[in-house]
Amino acid sequence: MTSEHRAVAPLKVFLVLLFGVLVVFQTLSLPGQFAHMAKESPNDAYLRWPLTAVAVFWVLCVQVVIVATWKLLGLVRNDRIFTEASLKWVDAIVWAIAAAWVVLVGVFLYVGFNADDPGLPLLLFLLTIGVTVLGLLMVVLRALLRQATTLRADMEAVI
Repeated sequence: MTSEHRAVAPLKVFLVLLFGVLVVFQTLSLPGQFAHMAKESPNDAYLRWPLTAVAVFWVLCVQVVIVATWKLLGLVRNDRIFTEASLKWVDAIVWAIAAAWVVLVGVFLYVGFNADDPGLPLLLFLLTIGVTVLGLLMVVLRALLRQATTLRADMEAVI
């Protein structure tokens, strides 16, 4: 058994834990936090529902990445990672990151044009750069997976 196969089971355990914590955040913590913000700061109360929607959407994007990763781990375990089936799950990860990035850029622009302190826009800019790098890295990894899949198919045809 190779080391990547030994890592699959613990990784799945932590993915389940992460998914569960995210569900709690998505349904209880985030809506409650923004409701509390609206009560404490009535001037910003109009942001309660937009912020709740954006935060829940970002958590949903992370949940899509977790589910796709789970499916890819199953393909690794069954030694089917270098097949066309894996590409659709990598595509799901890429699209989830892209969707989160689009919303993040929108939030960054809104905050950037309305901020009187540079701290939050700079933090959002840093997050935007980080998510951009992550998304582009996934695109490169997808291309590598496609090449490896093609090479494996060619090798199996020769053998």
